[in-house]
Amino acid sequence: MTEITRLFDFPYYQLENKPIDSALVTKYHGEWVKTSTQEYLDKANAISRALLKLGVKKDDKIAVISSSNRTEWNILDIGVLQIGAQNVPVYPTISAEDYAYILNHSESIYCFVSDEEVLEKVLQVKDQTALKDIYSFNHIKGCKHYSELLELGADTSTQDEVEARKAAVQPNDLATIIYTSGTTGKPKGVMLSHWNITSNVLASMPRVPLSEGNTRILSFLPICHIFERLLIYVYQHTGTSIYYAEGLDKIADNAKEIKPNLMSVVPRLLEKVYDKIIAKGTELTGIKKALFFWAVSLGEIWEPYRQNGAWYEFKLSIANKLIFSKWRDALGGELTTMVSGSAALQPRLARIFCAAGMQIMEGYGLTETSPVISVGKYADYMFKIGTVGQPLENVEVKIAEDGEILIKGPNVMLGYYKDQEKTESVMTGDYFHTGDKGEIDPDGFLKITGRKKEMFKTSGGKYVIPTLLENDLKRSRFIEQVMVIGEGEKMPAAIIQPNFEFISEWIEKKGHQVELTNEAMANSEIVQERIQKEIAKCNNKFGKWEQIKVFRLTPDEWSIKSQHLTPTMKMRRDVIKTLYHDLIEQIYRP
Repeated sequence: MTEITRLFDFPYYQLENKPIDSALVTKYHGEWVKTSTQEYLDKANAISRALLKLGVKKDDKIAVISSSNRTEWNILDIGVLQIGAQNVPVYPTISAEDYAYILNHSESIYCFVSDEEVLEKVLQVKDQTALKDIYSFNHIKGCKHYSELLELGADTSTQDEVEARKAAVQPNDLATIIYTSGTTGKPKGVMLSHWNITSNVLASMPRVPLSEGNTRILSFLPICHIFERLLIYVYQHTGTSIYYAEGLDKIADNAKEIKPNLMSVVPRLLEKVYDKIIAKGTELTGIKKALFFWAVSLGEIWEPYRQNGAWYEFKLSIANKLIFSKWRDALGGELTTMVSGSAALQPRLARIFCAAGMQIMEGYGLTETSPVISVGKYADYMFKIGTVGQPLENVEVKIAEDGEILIKGPNVMLGYYKDQEKTESVMTGDYFHTGDKGEIDPDGFLKITGRKKEMFKTSGGKYVIPTLLENDLKRSRFIEQVMVIGEGEKMPAAIIQPNFEFISEWIEKKGHQVELTNEAMANSEIVQERIQKEIAKCNNKFGKWEQIKVFRLTPDEWSIKSQHLTPTMKMRRDVIKTLYHDLIEQIYRP
């Protein structure tokens, strides 16, 4: 193989250059099951042959909906792509109605599901779609099992046809349609070609500190999202072992079992990990507690490249030995790097985890850019706290007059599926409009300053960037989610979902007479007064016109299932405004 230009080239490159016995590893019935590079491709080819027997043609769409990352996903991905068809990944947690929309809009003819819960939702809408059949990765009564395709494709006599189909796939051919969860309206189908993603993988690789053949990856972010999917191709190229976590609730257990060297994360997960660490620290007493918070205070002022001097580094080495080593042990003891994406990371968290010996590489991108635009890298002085690193070498970043980030490069999407008008609305020539605002500092580092659409103006004519306030408020352990509002109103205000788990512990510890139900806690004057202190602390950092004057607490937890959040944990602002219309009216029109 001379050149990698298509997505299915990655596992073949691995087979030719660095085949391993643990290319993909998934836990089944309590046991980690390894799939070698050779077995991975043997099964992918069997899937291709089976799909040909089912009559799958070039440019047919195959949907896959999986509640967790697993080996079968990758086998199916390659099996579909190398015969010129397209993989349409779907978020498992969206509604059955959204399933119907995506399956219809993409014109998917087959659907692969992971489990009964997903199958049930697909069956609710199957009659409204063009689906010919459904296959499941789990064994489910009444549903065809994925292994039936492996049996159907066992006969290798048709492999020549697979090879012909493979050879016919061009780098600029459509590879996948990814439906962005979007914070408003129906999902948009982002069309990405083989070269869109492949070029981005190859450009991202120098930024990821992987040791060929010796690195263990723990993967748990949804592979249906382009961020994790891109990284999976990066890992395959490098010949690293990919272990798929059983679920978000099993990350710590799985990490202790496999001792990963690297994993990708989203800021909300890091916030929750940090909160749990701090909660344990507060339970300590005496010298142990003092040492714990001394180490945290050191971490909060960490600077890269030993900028704090030798005395600081000496103290940090003690903190690492006594305190931070225990943090690393909780995640397997060998984790050195975390790649963070999807949302802005608090600089304080970046400092603390880096100080604790777990480097965080913060990146920035969108589904429409395949996704990586820029990412940090600790080596070569390409890392700076509070930025998302420097743009990739083949990606051009331009800041428009209004501060919007514009992108040009081989990673920019083909367009939105069946929506030329929307495609044209986000393109100016070859430049894609991200909708984010940012700036590039003198050293070439990109900093995100806000979301263009989310910035609003009060009735007094003052601009407010809600994300800056929200990110600061979410540092509080009392606050789980917060949305700042106030467009066209006289002042900013906030709708807050309290951290009910932490607050219930706080109530018990303090002996407050408050019933431990979400509704009682949200309506409690004691809780509201305590959260007011957090608001006041935040307000001190902002101008008077930006400060939050009024807030309301919601009694329910914001979730993907109830539509508050997108599958990548971003707030659906319009949905939240609708759900809490009465609360907002109380604030502005009491």
